[in-house]
Amino acid sequence: MSDSHRTVRSAPLPRRVPLLPGLLVIAIVAAVTVGAWLQFGERQALDTVYTAGRSDRDRIDVDATIQRVDAAGREMTLRVLVTPRGTLAEAGGVSPVEDLTVQTSTATRGDLAFKAHQRISTMDVPVALTGGSITDYPFDSYGADVEFGAVLGGEKVPVRVTLSNNDVLFSATVDASTAQDIAVLDIGLARSNSVFVFAVFMMLAMWALAVSVLIGGWYLVTRRKGLTWPALGWMAATLFALAAFRNTAPGAPPIGCLLDYIAFLWAETVIAFCLITVVITGIRAEPRTGAPAAAPADAPTEGSTTQSP
Repeated sequence: MSDSHRTVRSAPLPRRVPLLPGLLVIAIVAAVTVGAWLQFGERQALDTVYTAGRSDRDRIDVDATIQRVDAAGREMTLRVLVTPRGTLAEAGGVSPVEDLTVQTSTATRGDLAFKAHQRISTMDVPVALTGGSITDYPFDSYGADVEFGAVLGGEKVPVRVTLSNNDVLFSATVDASTAQDIAVLDIGLARSNSVFVFAVFMMLAMWALAVSVLIGGWYLVTRRKGLTWPALGWMAATLFALAAFRNTAPGAPPIGCLLDYIAFLWAETVIAFCLITVVITGIRAEPRTGAPAAAPADAPTEGSTTQSP
């Protein structure tokens, strides 16, 4: 066969990798990375221990832990464990050698008293919160001033206070200092990153659902689709589902907070308006089924006779 009749085969083109799956994988990896970073930051914040007071050998240790922050009741619960050290303690810090009084600030309900030679157990101490309002949820923040001093046998003794946070719904910032053998803790409380991110997601999701219902209702009304029952069921289900979705907000904020005025109440209003509008316009667009059908032109009328050809 001559060269002129030979078939020239071109090299196969390289296969193109689809762009969308690659971008999707990158987005998933980025989202997981950001989530892990946020969780690691919150874990570090919960593991942080703040210290105030003196570190003498003979002292009173006060280990305080934030157990729960009740923003609605404007109260923070501290779990306190008092441990005498050195010559102030018996049985390795289980009990004091003399009557012990741990003095607290006015934000708490009273001082803590422990009898001599009796075992010391943990106590839950309520602390009043200052500043802030839960109606600012999820942007609300609060403060608390906590002080601890110790008196053993009628004499002041050194005290050292350690504070940590166990409430995952709030992040704590603490300014620790010591003044005249008194440990002072200036505590600032704000919603944790996870609560803040979820609350913002809720607001965006509420608006997205409301806009989706608005677009669907506009399509049904302008196209005169009549009573489209699947669409009406979807709108009604969205209306009631948003209320249940709102109640899952972390911290159970009351009705009337910023979350409601920014997203929830408006989304419910838009969805309810669209549902009512679609029903009213759908009724008008529905064909009337009660009108009698028109008789054919060649049909004989009542009372007429048929003539044979």
